[in-house]
Amino acid sequence: MKFFIDTANIDQIKEAQDLGILDGVTTNPSLMAKEGITGEENIKKHYLKICEIVDGDVSAEVIATDFDGIVKEGEALAKLHDQIVVKVPMIKDGVKAIKYFSEKGIRTNCTLVFSVGQALLAAKAGATYVSPFIGRLDDISSDGLKLIEEIRLIYDTYMFDTEILAASIRHTMHVIDCAKLGADVMTGPLSSIEGLLKHPLTDSGLEKFLADYNKGK
Repeated sequence: MKFFIDTANIDQIKEAQDLGILDGVTTNPSLMAKEGITGEENIKKHYLKICEIVDGDVSAEVIATDFDGIVKEGEALAKLHDQIVVKVPMIKDGVKAIKYFSEKGIRTNCTLVFSVGQALLAAKAGATYVSPFIGRLDDISSDGLKLIEEIRLIYDTYMFDTEILAASIRHTMHVIDCAKLGADVMTGPLSSIEGLLKHPLTDSGLEKFLADYNKGK
């Protein structure tokens, strides 16, 4: 399972990279704005800065919602760096653009996926990644994890190459559950990754080891 961090915060990206387990980064306009990064050129520079930190894929989202606009933005983003994956929304023109990008050898991440049907269309169009937003489904009393399970079944049945990128991860148990269900990738905040480190028995065991060691001094 690949671990992506969902942020535009450079310090958090560096911290995850230093942990030695980071495989990539996902971002979106909201995350950029949260860091005070606005304007096309500033956003592009920030993507390049992220690519200098991590070795893996960096999802960069288009703003346009029409086919021509998505293609124009996506081609420009793809030219920025080899690590850039063009993030395209799950809309009609988005699916058309994913097919276009696929034929041009440009990798894509189909975002804002909330149903099996949407995931099926993204895979048929040749998306590199599909991003089901499990946390947002949980927010409306739907089962986000069930969606991961159903997409996994269909992709395996028809041998689609599209990777399932579990997005809108809210906490550590989301990470574990997605791993159990066979998600290829998870993307979430740094806290959801660091939560995997924690267990009270590890803390108490280490405390005892250190106490016993210090007795012998």
